[in-house]
Amino acid sequence: MIRRTTDLSAAVRAGFDAIIDVRSPAEFAQDHIPGAINLPVLDDAERAEIGTIYVQSSKFLARRIGAAKVARNIAAHLDGPLKDRDGSFRPLVHCWRGGQRSGAMVAVMDQIGWPVTVLDGGYMTWRRGVQAALYGDGTGPDVVLLDGGTGSGKTALLARLAARGVQVVDLEGLAAHRGSLFGALKDHPQPSQKLFESRLFEALEGLDPDRPVVVEAESSRVGARTVPPALWAAMGRASVIELSAPVEARAVFSARVYADIAADADALETALTRLPPHHSKETVAAWKALARERAFAPLAAALIADHYDPAYRRMSARRARPLLERVEMVDVSDGELERAAGMVVDTLSQRERA
Repeated sequence: MIRRTTDLSAAVRAGFDAIIDVRSPAEFAQDHIPGAINLPVLDDAERAEIGTIYVQSSKFLARRIGAAKVARNIAAHLDGPLKDRDGSFRPLVHCWRGGQRSGAMVAVMDQIGWPVTVLDGGYMTWRRGVQAALYGDGTGPDVVLLDGGTGSGKTALLARLAARGVQVVDLEGLAAHRGSLFGALKDHPQPSQKLFESRLFEALEGLDPDRPVVVEAESSRVGARTVPPALWAAMGRASVIELSAPVEARAVFSARVYADIAADADALETALTRLPPHHSKETVAAWKALARERAFAPLAAALIADHYDPAYRRMSARRARPLLERVEMVDVSDGELERAAGMVVDTLSQRERA
């Protein structure tokens, strides 16, 4: 018997042995339910071909040719990724809107004897839930912002806080971007906006609403991705824990963290070219000369002192957020980051007791 559901809560999703997305690979790449696997019943080229026949030639012919292709693809999945699944296999299957593509896969699975469930409304059921959470009128989580100048180790500190049991959301990790002109990750493009939002929704749904969540202070955009309104509003209300360290120490840390882009001369040149126009041509030329000389720590120090820190001071003056704690570090070493993590944990504990 084919089961049906619209419940995509984390507990329900975890109860299935697999979430099978039968849409095309391009649709899947654009966005998908976290943890889903892609077993397309039509690939991208096949989907385009059938759509063209449907519109320009014959609806009947499109269905007949499409059915043959769907049958062959389902057979390939049964002989491939699904061949080792026994009779207890419990999949959740969906396509875009819960129509013919998922219907074909589910019909075959049901005849095999697997206790299969189809997602009514398909992927769009998931998408509506994400939009309601991230774009709705909810108050959002109880956010504490981790702020500080460039190179102060905010992202590295988030990982240490998570290891200590603190609730954190790593926006840069979810967006695959380090949040600056130099933040793009080599050979790792950013997810689409929708996929970023799905990842963010999954991160938020696992949080305890009675405990604070630490988020790195960002602008409203992380690379090309936009922080959704509900979280952005929560960040705007948040108190701040601020990290500080000497410019030279932050420069050394930044040179290490951004070693990948520093090693790519063309990417570094392009990033420097994108700097705001208020920097003089002579200043930018001097920075490019440091890049060509591979003097990355001096380059980072110059950028921090003359570009990033002034922008940070201007932004901080406009925000006027409540300051919970200022964590002073002598450098951005592992030992200092561990000490900072302990201070942040103590500050959060005092806040919860207050």
